[in-house]
Amino acid sequence: MRIHCSFPTMELSPYLILPESVGRYAEMPDHEAVRASGTLPYFNLHVVASGEGYVEEDGERRLLQAGDAFFYFPNRPQRYYSCTDEPWDVYWIHFYGQLLPELLTGQGLRSSIVWSIHRPERLLDNFEALIGEAQGSKLLRPSVLSTLTYGVLAEFMAEAVPYRTRKSPAPVIGIADLLPALQDAACEPFSLERWASELDVSVHYFCKLFRRTMQMSPMDFVTLCRIRRAKQLLLDDRDQPVQRVAEACGYPSASYFIKRFKEKEGVTPAAYRLLHGR
Repeated sequence: MRIHCSFPTMELSPYLILPESVGRYAEMPDHEAVRASGTLPYFNLHVVASGEGYVEEDGERRLLQAGDAFFYFPNRPQRYYSCTDEPWDVYWIHFYGQLLPELLTGQGLRSSIVWSIHRPERLLDNFEALIGEAQGSKLLRPSVLSTLTYGVLAEFMAEAVPYRTRKSPAPVIGIADLLPALQDAACEPFSLERWASELDVSVHYFCKLFRRTMQMSPMDFVTLCRIRRAKQLLLDDRDQPVQRVAEACGYPSASYFIKRFKEKEGVTPAAYRLLHGR
């Protein structure tokens, strides 16, 4: 199988990100790429769906298997190739965007070339959607191409961990698996120790995983869940005192609740009620 969809380089405005090419290679034992520094001006992401292949990094050859990925910043020297005995089935994309180097550097994506994906099936689904759009509409819907490309990148950022840590004991479940339960329990007293124990990791590592997945701290996520619940209660029962709403959302102190609500929403709970009328 060889799927290769290419696009002309387009004006980015108003898009954050656009693909230059996207595709999938399977059962191609001769698949290999060798690029000198400065020759590929695009970000390059490959994700292995099955089979095996290799990436050479700093003179070391690394074996990649299902669930592994590699990610190059633009103009980096590159060498990667499929295993001849068990050729990889690999999804790949080249993309660009003016704000991406700073954004992705800030997310720590320069720390490694080779990564492992916690739940690769989600990322591969995003690739399939993008490839389907590329084969169907081609250039007719650039906004959709941009959205789907960002979906691939966002899923990669949420689920990727550096390859060098892949042999460490990994949680049976991940942060994303905990989110529904954490959201449901957000208005209860919050304990980092409790949620870290769900993954059988330290509090420090739990916070690190959470920030990598959600781009925020666990407490920030809990606060967003509480504020969402508070906004609903404020409008569902307009006669309910703010103190009762605060308590129902995990804030024994009404004054602290009002402070947090105003920080997030720009208005007090009482003013929020007025803004939405009856």
